[in-house]
Amino acid sequence: MNLKDRAKKLKMDIPAIFLALKDKDTPVPAKIFGGITIVYALSPIDLIPDFIPVLGYLDDVILLPLLIGLTIKFIPEDVIERNRLKAEGMWVNGKPKKWYYAIPVILFWIIIILLFIKILLS
Repeated sequence: MNLKDRAKKLKMDIPAIFLALKDKDTPVPAKIFGGITIVYALSPIDLIPDFIPVLGYLDDVILLPLLIGLTIKFIPEDVIERNRLKAEGMWVNGKPKKWYYAIPVILFWIIIILLFIKILLS
C-alpha cells in the first residue's frame, strides 16, 4: 500500500472511529482511545503547534496515525468494518450529512473563548 492509499484510508478511519464510539458493540477501552483520537484529530490545538516549521506537522504525521491504529486494535473487526461502510456515506458534495458532528468542536472553542475572556477580565 503506497502513501497516498494510506492517507486515504486514514481519512476514512477517523469518521469510522467516530461512528464506532456510538456503536453498542464497541468495547469501553476502544471508546476511551477513540474519544482521545477524535478529540485530537478535530482539535485546533496540537502538542506541537503547526506554525513551527517541520515539527509542527510531524506530530500530526506520527501521532494521529498511531492513535488511529491503537484505537482500531481495540475495536472488533466486524464493528470497524460496519462503521467504515457508514463513514463512506457520511460525505455528500464535500459536506457532512450530519452537520451536528461539529458541535463538540464548537463547544470546545466557546469554552476556550469564555476562559480567555474570564482571564482578561480578572
